[in-house]
Amino acid sequence: MSEAGKKSTSFWVIIAFATVYIVWGSTYFFILLALRGFPPMLLGAFRFIVAGFIMLLFCVLRGEKIFQAKQIRLASITGVLLLFGGTGAVIWVEQILPSALVAILVSAAPFWFVLLDRPMWNVSFSNKSTITGLVIGFIGITLLFGEKMSNIFSGVGNSNIGSMLLILLGSLCWTFGSIFSKYKSSGGSNTVNVGWQMFAAGIPFTILSIITGEAQHFNWSTVPLNAWLSIWYLILFGSIAAYTAYIWLLQVRPSAQVSTYAYVNPVVAVLLGVFFASEKISFLQISGLVIILTSVLLINLSKYRNTKKIQSIR
Repeated sequence: MSEAGKKSTSFWVIIAFATVYIVWGSTYFFILLALRGFPPMLLGAFRFIVAGFIMLLFCVLRGEKIFQAKQIRLASITGVLLLFGGTGAVIWVEQILPSALVAILVSAAPFWFVLLDRPMWNVSFSNKSTITGLVIGFIGITLLFGEKMSNIFSGVGNSNIGSMLLILLGSLCWTFGSIFSKYKSSGGSNTVNVGWQMFAAGIPFTILSIITGEAQHFNWSTVPLNAWLSIWYLILFGSIAAYTAYIWLLQVRPSAQVSTYAYVNPVVAVLLGVFFASEKISFLQISGLVIILTSVLLINLSKYRNTKKIQSIR
């Protein structure tokens, strides 16, 4: 590659990282704003069906084939796990918990990925920094849940432990979806795959919005402007720009380096939630965040050092 080509690629890598870091970190705040005008299931349905339609239309205009049965089937499974199971849990829980706390809880996802990615166990568990990271991550998660669990046993206040467990389940869905996508790829265009993932995720959201009565009793004319702006931000920037940037980065940069979004997003979310949504995060929860981020850093440090070894296994 020429020197000019390298500089051009480096420029777009920086832009892509900035997009994933800032946009994905901000989506927690904009979900909170969108929920002030949209019920949760309808919010997910509208966001992902519209985003999926835009992506697939873009693929058609580029002359790509979008109707391939195997590709649709595998992408649909991935989309339901990642976007309905993972992001759906975030949307639902943000009705109850502060967006900053939700972001902190989701930051544990890389921790689960190491535990559940069985084909990579020989690499992951042969490194001391990975094992140390897992232990530290467990301590961080314990701190996050410890305050709520103590409230349950003492009978003081509303613990919201159910919401926190739902986020945990959503993180597991995201992890399983990521692992499924990694080892059960249908090949073909990433753009087509992402389009079908989003469109497929919108279907269970739509079904639940009808079953729960959200769709039938929803009045579109009552949605405030900030909710409309927020949902379009989530569609165009959160579901299209950032996700596309993430997929592209996985192709041009080491996966361990790309996964650093997991410990930048919560920082962005906490800052937005505290300064613009008047949310409060306890010192114990902040301590849990710092500990989890430290564990993820240790885990990904070992991955980064062993990139060549991982690629040879794949």
